[in-house]
Amino acid sequence: MTMDSQATLDLLSDLIARARRAGADAADAVHVEGTSISHAQRLGETEKLERAEGQDLGLRVLVGRRQAVVSSSDHTPKALEELVERAVAMARVVPEDPHCGLADPDAIARHWADMDLSDPAEPTAEQLIDWARRTEEAARAVPGVTNSEGAEAGWSRSRVALVASNGFAGSYEGSGWSLSVSVLAGEGTGMERDYDFTAAVYGTDLRSPEAVGRSAGERAVRRLQPRKAATAKAPVVFDPRVSGGLLGHFAGAINGQSIARGTSFLKDRMDSPVFAPGVSVIDDPLRARGLRSRPFDGEGIATTRQALVEDGVLRTWVLDLRTARQLGLRSTGHASRGTSGPPSPTTTNLYLAPGGATPAELLRQAGRGLYVTSLMGFGVNGVTGDYSRGASGFWIEDGEIAYPVSEVTIAGNLKDMLRSLVPADDLEFRYGTNAPTVLIPEMTIAGR
Repeated sequence: MTMDSQATLDLLSDLIARARRAGADAADAVHVEGTSISHAQRLGETEKLERAEGQDLGLRVLVGRRQAVVSSSDHTPKALEELVERAVAMARVVPEDPHCGLADPDAIARHWADMDLSDPAEPTAEQLIDWARRTEEAARAVPGVTNSEGAEAGWSRSRVALVASNGFAGSYEGSGWSLSVSVLAGEGTGMERDYDFTAAVYGTDLRSPEAVGRSAGERAVRRLQPRKAATAKAPVVFDPRVSGGLLGHFAGAINGQSIARGTSFLKDRMDSPVFAPGVSVIDDPLRARGLRSRPFDGEGIATTRQALVEDGVLRTWVLDLRTARQLGLRSTGHASRGTSGPPSPTTTNLYLAPGGATPAELLRQAGRGLYVTSLMGFGVNGVTGDYSRGASGFWIEDGEIAYPVSEVTIAGNLKDMLRSLVPADDLEFRYGTNAPTVLIPEMTIAGR
């Protein structure tokens, strides 16, 4: 059953009223509805063609300082009545949480801008099949490519609605398109794999199937006949496909949950330099056609563009209401909410602002070191900042890419890495978290 926005808001408002009548002191409810189409093929043969439609509803009730969350995909009156009864009964027996609760009425969003987050177009299955076919064919046409792991094309549209007893009511809709391919180059034990993809809110903003396929094939071929690097301390340059991971580790370290628990290597660094002077980190939930844009957060608080780091200095944590109350602060509008659990803080369109040097200039600055295009494993300690991951990419010699490298480990400490990080000027918004090419002047490279 598909519901229009007003019908969904009316359903959630009725659910809140039922919860209040059943004994809840406060309540909020979220409804998520989605439709998706996906196609996958390998070597020209269809492996998957699926269409999925679904909706889910989550109710959170508060009885004093106790809260409970229940969810259901059954929206019949009887099921919703049982949902309310179960939620209130649970809230009466769970332990108290002194920091839970809804936003004050004067803190909730009342108006928000249109960010053009929903493409009105919907693809046919034939269109997705054609895109995947062209992508794989372009990849396999690259000389040196010998096999394919397949190509995929997908589309989705979702709508999120939130209503709370503090007076908040709102909904928004979003769409997403994607195209990807993975291929292999070489023969036998000398085979190498690589991929490429494109994703956007609007289908017209995707890169062409031919460009994605050709890029994936060329990347795979470039990796052939890799060598092992010698163990050394040397500069490391992160390709934009992996540099966003450094930003993700930083985001985890300033997440309100980590700060409140005291489990972050940045817990004592507020208003202190954590990056080099001139470096900024931005979270922008209001970016037009942004992959993670949203007009309000999971607790009905207005979202705003924020500089998390300004001129190298850490300016704010990433907070929802609960973590803000634990720390004696105000929510930064970063609450994320599913249907089966309470809100928690998370970033939206997070990015490292570009620097003034080109990628080629960073390579020349590195001189001799490692250019990383792929990372493996998750050897990161969020408490100490210790960082150690498997890597592959290319060796840099005399400021230029020299030859492919594999089976190496790079290690350092994120406090030192972030403090010395140098961003290039090639920022592109391809993921939810984005960064340009970056240079870390010194890391330990463990090879042969």
